[in-house]
Amino acid sequence: MLEEAARDRRRPDALWVGKSMTRETGRRRGLDEQAVLLVAGLADLAVSTLDSAVGTVRGLLRRSDATELAAQAEQDLMARGRLALDRYAAVPPAHLEILARHALARRAADDV
Repeated sequence: MLEEAARDRRRPDALWVGKSMTRETGRRRGLDEQAVLLVAGLADLAVSTLDSAVGTVRGLLRRSDATELAAQAEQDLMARGRLALDRYAAVPPAHLEILARHALARRAADDV
């Protein structure tokens, strides 16, 4: 019966019995099947992505300028690291310090 349901793509949660269709009483099999299909799809995606990445690495290793390319990649990664640290790890200026600077600037503007 499950093979018949697998052949009928229109209603995966229903089974054909004779000429009429009946619903499965429990949806547990459907959920298990969905989970298996999702895991299989993710595994296929991971394998194809890994295959593509390996092909790219092989192509890069065959290049004659691989050492220069590696040096440029290292410089690029260092620059990206600096930018990331500046963006996320920079300590913001102290709030009271900013207020004191604004007050000094106002006093200087009022004195002029």
